[in-house]
Amino acid sequence: MSIARVHNLAVSLDGFGSGAHPSRDAPFGHAGTRLMDWFLPTPTFQAQTGARERVPVDPAAEADDRYARRSFEGVGAEIMGAGKFGPPGWQRDPAWRGWWGEEPPFHSPVFVLTGSPRGDLSVGDTTFHFLAAPPREALARAFDAAQGLDVRIGGGPSTVRRFLAEGLVDLLHVVVVPILLGRGSHLWHGLEGWERDYAVAAETTPSGVTHLTFTRAAQESARSSGA
Repeated sequence: MSIARVHNLAVSLDGFGSGAHPSRDAPFGHAGTRLMDWFLPTPTFQAQTGARERVPVDPAAEADDRYARRSFEGVGAEIMGAGKFGPPGWQRDPAWRGWWGEEPPFHSPVFVLTGSPRGDLSVGDTTFHFLAAPPREALARAFDAAQGLDVRIGGGPSTVRRFLAEGLVDLLHVVVVPILLGRGSHLWHGLEGWERDYAVAAETTPSGVTHLTFTRAAQESARSSGA
């Protein structure tokens, strides 16, 4: 059965998944790269960006890379919020094509939730579809496009929070980074008790981050019974 998954969503100790005042020069706002420093040395990230040719792979990053790799396995479509596709105001710039250059790492249909839809955009082998749709409708569109594979809800934190609030996420992978941001976009606001329906696993890796994986209890039971 296809499921909706979230992967590699990094949050600070105080629950912020992005800093304040994001911009074209600072996609994570005042957080800089600190939320993703665990991800940058991984072979998965380096293969996406070509950094492997310039930066030696750190063997200690293998523990983090196991999680990074899973985010691309069995995914047939992605949903993201407007803030992940571009900086504030990108909707007024018809030349904006996303952060990822001419070879985005998705290799599948991507549905961008925005209040200002526009025509589809194909970049490399990724097609971006721009929707003004509530979470449940967007997820139905993404499952249709995924052709039997899973749907990844790619962020940012406010978009993931909307899907969590409606009970639409089957697997959530959160990376707790040992920093305090104090402000920005908060993942957990308004979700008190959300974790009750999930089995939780935790692993702290040499980079100092803790990977928390929340799996919906029904999904965990189905796997345990071989369904």
